[in-house]
Amino acid sequence: MSAKAPNLIFVFPDQYRRQAMGCLNADPVLTPRLDRFAAEGALFTRAVSTFPVCSPYRASLLTGQYPYGNGVLGNCHSGRPGMELRADTVCFTDVLSRAGYNVGWIGKWHLEAPHEPYVGQPTREGQWWNEYTPPERRHGIDFWYSNGCNNKHLQPSYWVGDAPRDQQKTVEQWSLTHETDVALDYLRNEGGAQRDPAKPFALFISWNPPHPPYTLIPEEALAVYADRESADFLTRGNVGGGCIDDVMQWAKPYFAAVTAVDAQFGRILDCLDELGLADDTLVVFTSDHGDMMGSHGLVGKTVHWEESYGVPLLMRWPGRIAPRRDDLLVSQADLMPTILSMMGLGDRIPRSVEGVDYSRTVMTGSGPRPKSALYMRPQLDDPKLGERGVTTDRWKLVVWREAGDNGPTERRWLGDLQEDPLELENHLDRHPDVERELVGMLNDWLVRTNDPWDPVR
Repeated sequence: MSAKAPNLIFVFPDQYRRQAMGCLNADPVLTPRLDRFAAEGALFTRAVSTFPVCSPYRASLLTGQYPYGNGVLGNCHSGRPGMELRADTVCFTDVLSRAGYNVGWIGKWHLEAPHEPYVGQPTREGQWWNEYTPPERRHGIDFWYSNGCNNKHLQPSYWVGDAPRDQQKTVEQWSLTHETDVALDYLRNEGGAQRDPAKPFALFISWNPPHPPYTLIPEEALAVYADRESADFLTRGNVGGGCIDDVMQWAKPYFAAVTAVDAQFGRILDCLDELGLADDTLVVFTSDHGDMMGSHGLVGKTVHWEESYGVPLLMRWPGRIAPRRDDLLVSQADLMPTILSMMGLGDRIPRSVEGVDYSRTVMTGSGPRPKSALYMRPQLDDPKLGERGVTTDRWKLVVWREAGDNGPTERRWLGDLQEDPLELENHLDRHPDVERELVGMLNDWLVRTNDPWDPVR
């Protein structure tokens, strides 16, 4: 491995929607460090999460495969035994490790199927979510400071290094701040205690905030918006509906957590500057999915609306990535091959990868561009039902199939993201030619991703 091999820092908070960046002038939120970072690198304004929920995103990120390729078709919890990241899949982190990198993972993993005796307490629905990942299932990651899925933001627990399943470390600190502290220790690497200083590093930082519970946030984070109420953040013209009372409690802490994420990200960037590593490090900031936060009467994710489906994506590598805004329609399955190629490891991309290498386009703004991106929400008890969709630079088609007395029923929605960016209307009747074109694209995606859905007619 060359001494000049680039480092990688890949940061992805959970449930951070694309609109929640001040530089996009969408949500009235303060993100000064991300805004500056966006000006220093490339801001991708059309990045999407194919299946906008935690475990499927993470599996696609690590494998470069879509859900039917990697087998993670929903969140990993005790109600879905066996649904987890396969041990024999060659992952992003495996490739980096085999190429001579120190590989670190800090924060949420959420790719193991919980099993008895369960860890922690069940949810109100009677499911367990957290689970230990044994070293042989960590896919080349040598620095491990992680939990499976632990939403106790103010009292998080972790498995550290080779600690066994029954020995978690619990801390009395906000997970966002604590995990950043751990990341800074890893980067500073005093005495070589965290990693081999002769090797380049690849560090994945998977923060849980601004994921719910929205109320588990320190008072000092809320104080940033002491002069605002939740209603002040709900400025999108598609907010309303039955969840509005809940959103009036949750919006302020959600956006306060977003601003705190910005501040902690700034600490990481400052540390790179302090250590003289900024020019040698590719830094990526993104998220696994967004949050509806009252838009279309919804809270949460797993839906096709842009507040859930759209994610932030910013990349900075001084002197290598051309600073700009770019509407590249990229999804998480594309990130693994793209980043590996950017780092000079394109010849190591596994043959199992289904995503596309857009490294030339990312670095220069000139190169191949996808014509469309996939959306999906499988129904686990019947793979012929559920939701599928496809989006282009302008259009979005979504198809729902539900059980009916005489077989599945189908309905469709066509959005015009150019003329109707808030997705308030169904434009299906006005554009039958567009519908036909997108149906063809969607059918192509079904074949490409080995999806058991029947073709759309």
